[in-house]
Amino acid sequence: MDRTVVLITGCSSGIGLHLALRLASDPSRSFKVYATLRDLGAQGPLWEAAQSRGCPPGSLETLQLDVRDADSVAAARARVTEGRVDVLVCNAGRGLLGPLEAHEAGAVGSVLDVNVAGTVRTLQAFLPDMKRRRSGRILVTGSFGGLMGLPFNAVYCASKFAIEGLCESLAVLLPPFGVHVSLIECGPVRTAFQDKLEGGPGGALNGADAETRDLFSRYQRHLERILREAAQDPEEVTEVFLAALRDPRPALRYFCTERFLPLVRMRLADPSGRGYVAAMHRA
Repeated sequence: MDRTVVLITGCSSGIGLHLALRLASDPSRSFKVYATLRDLGAQGPLWEAAQSRGCPPGSLETLQLDVRDADSVAAARARVTEGRVDVLVCNAGRGLLGPLEAHEAGAVGSVLDVNVAGTVRTLQAFLPDMKRRRSGRILVTGSFGGLMGLPFNAVYCASKFAIEGLCESLAVLLPPFGVHVSLIECGPVRTAFQDKLEGGPGGALNGADAETRDLFSRYQRHLERILREAAQDPEEVTEVFLAALRDPRPALRYFCTERFLPLVRMRLADPSGRGYVAAMHRA
């Protein structure tokens, strides 16, 4: 029986790396995984983990793919030897934290290019073949930051809100083609994501006023507590991806945690936004 061909972006660490390993080592041996990385020089940890997990030969391959470069995406697609991708996982992403006025233009552009335009480039490369074959699953790494605005995450939330609109629009369109889009809505996860923030934690803080800098310092302490108390293990998150992949009636959204759903419901319940804004400011 043909294996399910899965291509995942952003596999140098974090969710992408753990998902690639989870699928490649699945006891059913039903997956062929193409783990893609912007820099193949960073693939060492993936292969070390694959060896320790006992991934069968031929279950995992790495490809160079930079979502910022349409030619790189096309080249990766051409190197998939099966000639098809059954499941596309758009996972590559970057974070940006700090006061808006502290962000340099290059950092803002980079986050939007990777998180939004990069996802679009990837979909443009792989979606046409899925539509022709009238078969395919697309899983996109979402975030609670795409469902509600978070202080000092304005640009990151903007990018994730954009992904929500992108995926919801496609989810409406694609079922007649046999293609299904799902967002995997993640909360805090124990990965190196916070260590790889574009422009560092906070950006150029001297560009912000003293009161905003004080608020940001308080927010950082709040964030550290949330990460200690609520961050999930990547393995737990990968099981949600697997459940979405196997669901016979795919949903648009799958939630990795229910901890933040009351805030999402509060935001939706009051279209004026007053209640949500007040609650989040108090928090």
